[in-house]
Amino acid sequence: QVQVVESGGGLVQAGDSLRLSCAASGRTFSTYHMGWFRRAPGKEHEFVAAVSKSGTDIYYSDSVKGRFIISRDNAKNMMYLQMNRLAPEDTAKYYCAVDTKSGRRYFDGPYYSSPSPYDYWGQGTQVTVSS
Repeated sequence: QVQVVESGGGLVQAGDSLRLSCAASGRTFSTYHMGWFRRAPGKEHEFVAAVSKSGTDIYYSDSVKGRFIISRDNAKNMMYLQMNRLAPEDTAKYYCAVDTKSGRRYFDGPYYSSPSPYDYWGQGTQVTVSS
């Protein structure tokens, strides 16, 4: 069983920055490919970014590329999402997703932009951007 907890959400103004954190339990954190998704009211889950277990491979959605930065610290069992130049359309609940079965699975960005590889999810943290 892996516990996943997001933090760092809040209410900000357009143009501001915010950093989300995701803590995931488990001694094998460094073997998990991980990702961030978001869900706005009335909309489907939307992929935001994903990072390989080593942190060297990263994949972003077009909507956040150039503004958001995903990173991880395997020594601390933490993943982060630095969000810059936030806009009202970024308003959503943000979820951390973990693939504990990564094993020797190659990190393929498009594959990890789908919810299907992930077997553990956090409860989400709300980000609200006012105009």
